[in-house]
This record gives sequence, C-alpha cells and structure tokens, in this order.
Amino acid sequence: MITSVLVANRGEIACRVFRTCRELGIRTVAVHSDADDNALHARVADTGVRLPGAAPADTYLRGDLIVKAAVSAGADAVHPGYGFLSENADFARAVLDAGLVWIGPPPDAIEAMASKTRAKRLMGIEPLTEVTEADLPVLVKAAAGGGGRGMRVVRHLADLDAELAAARAEAASAFGDGEVFVEPYVENGRHVEVQILADTHGTVWPLGTRDCSLQRRHQKVVEEAPAPGLSEELQEEMSALAVRAARAVDYVGAGTVEFLVADGRAHFLEMNTRLQVEHPVTEAVFGLDLVAEQIRIAEGHPLDSTPPRARGHAVEARLYAEDPSRDWSPQTGRLHRLALPEGIRLDTGYTDGDDIGVHYDPMLAKAVAHAPTRTEAARKLASALERAVIHGPVTNRDLLVRSLRHPEFTAARMDTGFYDRHLPHLTEPSPDPHAPLAAALADARGRSRFGGWRNVPSQPQTKRYAMAGREHEAHYRHTRTGLEADGVVVVHADPHVVVLEVDGVQRKFEVATYGDRIHVNNTALTALPRFPDPTPQHAPGSLLAPMPGTVIRVAAGLTAGTPVKAGAPILWLEAMKMQHKITAPATGTLSELCVVPGQQVEPGALLAVVTETS
Repeated sequence: MITSVLVANRGEIACRVFRTCRELGIRTVAVHSDADDNALHARVADTGVRLPGAAPADTYLRGDLIVKAAVSAGADAVHPGYGFLSENADFARAVLDAGLVWIGPPPDAIEAMASKTRAKRLMGIEPLTEVTEADLPVLVKAAAGGGGRGMRVVRHLADLDAELAAARAEAASAFGDGEVFVEPYVENGRHVEVQILADTHGTVWPLGTRDCSLQRRHQKVVEEAPAPGLSEELQEEMSALAVRAARAVDYVGAGTVEFLVADGRAHFLEMNTRLQVEHPVTEAVFGLDLVAEQIRIAEGHPLDSTPPRARGHAVEARLYAEDPSRDWSPQTGRLHRLALPEGIRLDTGYTDGDDIGVHYDPMLAKAVAHAPTRTEAARKLASALERAVIHGPVTNRDLLVRSLRHPEFTAARMDTGFYDRHLPHLTEPSPDPHAPLAAALADARGRSRFGGWRNVPSQPQTKRYAMAGREHEAHYRHTRTGLEADGVVVVHADPHVVVLEVDGVQRKFEVATYGDRIHVNNTALTALPRFPDPTPQHAPGSLLAPMPGTVIRVAAGLTAGTPVKAGAPILWLEAMKMQHKITAPATGTLSELCVVPGQQVEPGALLAVVTETS
C-alpha cells in the first residue's frame, strides 16, 4: 500500500495530485526549484525538498536529484505529473531501481511510445526523411514531450533548416531531448483523442473521446468531452486503435492516444504515456478520479471489466497569463486575485498574491464546466469566465469567452485552424467606456477620506488612464451634493464600488487598485501622470523586449552596421519555455545590437535599433 507520494513536477498538476492524495490519506512530498520556493504546490505539500537552481534543466529535469529527494523524504512512490520527465523511460527506471513505486506505465512502454517517431513506426507510419516542395506544408515536431513545444509549421523550403534548429533548441530546453522529426501537416483537421486506462491484469478501458481542436502554437486552449459530431463508427474505430496501441506495448496506467480527424478519417498522431492536462473533462463525464485510479493501479488493484457510463458533457478552458493580441506573448507579475463563481472546477497552481515568473509555462489555471448537454456546458463556462475576478497580468480570459461563444464553436465546426482564421476578431479591444470614469470616481472618494481634495472642489476634475492601448480621460465634478459627471448619474461611489445610471439603467462597477494598476470589473487600466513626459524614451526603430526572458541566440552574421530587411529575424528570446522571434520592423541598417546570447532582459529592455532606409 502506498503511504507517501512525491510528485516530480510543479504548479497546477502537482497541486491536483496532492488533492487526491489527501483524500486517500496519503502523505505528500513536493520538489521545488529556487524560483518556486514559495509556490503553491510547495506550500500545500506535507514535505518539500529543494532543487537548487531555477532553469528546468537544473531542477525539474534532473531525475537523479528527484529520486534522491524521494528517498530522503521517505516517499514510497513517485507520480510524474505531465511534462518534464513524465515520459522519460530512464527516469521511470531510476525510480524503480531505487525501490520506489512508479505511478505510471512500465519504462518499456514509455520508451516505445514516448518517442513519437517510434510510436508512429509501431503503428506502421514513417516520418519524412527527405522534404521537397511537393511535401509542403510540413510539421517539424519534437520526438519527446508535448504542449506544443518544439513544433513548427514550415510552408517554405528555405525556412526548414532554421525551423529545425529552433525546434531542437526548444525541445531540448523543455524536455531534455532535442530529437525532432518531420511529418506532413494536415490543414484544418480536428484534434481528437481517446483516454485509456489499463491495469496490470490485462483490462484496458477506452474512456471516450475528447476534442482539443482550439489550439495556439499547437498547444491546446479549449478541450471538451465527448468530441462532438463524430459518427459512431469513427468513435469505435478510434477506441479500437487506442486499445490496440495500449496492448501492443503492455500499457499500464493512464494514457492518451491522439488523432487528427479530417475528411471523416482518423490519422494517428501519437500516444502520450502520461496524464493529460485536459483529463478533468473525462473525469467529469465518467465520474472518475483518474489520479486515484492511477494510484490504485500502481498498488495492483484491478479495474472493473467495463468502464462506467458517460454522462453529460464537459468543457475545459486553459487560462494563460499571456496577451493573445501580441503574438501570445507570456506575461509576468503579481496575481493579486483569482476567483471563479461556484459550480466551476478550478485547477490551479496559483493563489492570491503569488508571483508569475519567467521560468515556466504561463498557464494559470484550468476552468471546467459539466452539464447535461454541450450547449449548457459551454454557456456555463463562458458565463463563469466572464464573471471571474482576475486581477494581475494580462490573460487570455476575453479570448476564451469569445471562443466559447463563437458560431463555429457553438455549432461544433471548429478545427485546428480556428485561431489562424479568427484571432484578429477575437482579440479586438472592447473595454468598457465607463471604466475610466468609475476608476476616477473611486479614486476621488478614496482621497476625500484623507482630508480634502488636491484641487479646488468647484473646478472640473480630470484623470488620465491607459486602457486597451489608448489614452482615455475621465471628467467629473465635486458638488455640494456629491460627485457629478456629464451624461451619467452618479448613484453611489466609494473606493471599491461605483454605481452609475446610464440611459435609465444602473450599472455596478467593482474597483480594485494595485498601485497605478486599476481593475474595473473586467477592464484593466493604468493611471497616467497628470503631466506626461514630453521627451521620447527610445529612438525610432528601437526593438524592446516584449517580456522578461533570456536571449537564446542572435541571427547569424548580425553585427552593428549590418543591412536587414523588414521581417528578418534579429534574435530569439526564451520565456516560459517558449522561444519568441524578434524581427526587424523595417528595411534598413542594424545600427545597435544591445544584447548577447545568454543575457537576461526585463520587459521594455532595449534589444536592438534598426535605422530605416530613407
């Protein structure tokens, strides 16, 4: 019997495994890097072991340190979570060699399926070895890991070598394995997968389908179970293929077999020999705790002969600290508040007051809604996200709400090209026009409590805010009866709540202030100084770091004075395990190159200057 589990992971998945362990009466052990010293998963575990350093290669990818931590902490089992070493056969063997229980599939099964190239060959599919123009577009893909890292779509043959190099570097950083391969890229297919669960007694459960077609950078954003609109024959075919793949490698535990569905056919992609990020939708539909089942299987308990019956529909949305309107750039900073309405499952590795750093994935949480029908589940989740309180860095919340309400999604006509087609529309700014006034009135009430106003009360007051990339002014007046503003009736105003009547309708605005950052309902504003600085901060053509990160490399041959063309790559930044290409804004000359590979930069740091050709 397992009495103590170390989770060889961090963040949301570690917290999620710990939750089940507590329910089962199992003691928990966390490992944490220096960057995660105060992370939620380190705080909620019964015991913690430090992994010195911050980079994944020095911490969560160090299997030797994790096994040592498990032994020293007295754990008798290791759960790998997902990502990092979860599909590393050598790590699984090291755990077993140390006399610990491995809560996962046998190392040989991991070895057979964790490499996507080996998995495809096992299923009779060969990757491309020679790529020609006729093969385009193709997909460069990491052989290990997942989550969209180490993946690149190549549409021009001239770009292939550079994309191969970038994919290798990204895969090595995320998974400790730089192997990549090339396969045909199927445009606008649906990403559908089958959850499996297998015990040590020969029973394999296919637990229905999931649709994960809404993706950015090949990483899933919205998932649901069951996958809608599939024929019964196709569902049975995919389930049979999933069971066949599991039996081919004597699989044990939870796993996922992924397909690309196009033209009514299912194309095998890979088998993930681990728990998936999107496993909660399957749990909701089948009424299971997959982590609890993993633990029971590791203890040798058999599954029932048949799986439970599916009920209803579940939809999951991944909440990321990122700006979809700026090439999905990850965001960092303090998460002041995160709260969703009741009735929604929230799996997260953060809580109020936690800092979102630069070293790891920018996913804040997963929100899951379950209902009798797909329409009800999607509506429930969209409404909950819209009403959620999220105070801190920019997130993809608005994108998620709009995605769940988009006609293609509601009609179940989505595919993997959804965001390629609709991103501009889905990220159009739609700030509340009354938010600046509400912020200004709340600020006025807050200051009035401390002995008067800064200006003559009888004079009109003006406050300036940055909102959705533009400057906005709010005008109001102090009168003997209170606060007034043109075009609205100020029903109530205090530092936290403002009620305005607009065209006969009263609207409530909840205001939260964190320094110069103000959240008014779902609209974020930045208070601007009364008198702006008239001097420019940077020369024209300056390239500024869009996020904190590390300069991974500079384009070959680039030095100050080198001619560059508009759109040409200048350098690459790595942040939150993803690489981001910084390109020339115009054709001209690279007049300054201000960074070198390996250098860490903060947001807004000057990277380079391109002087445009006249």
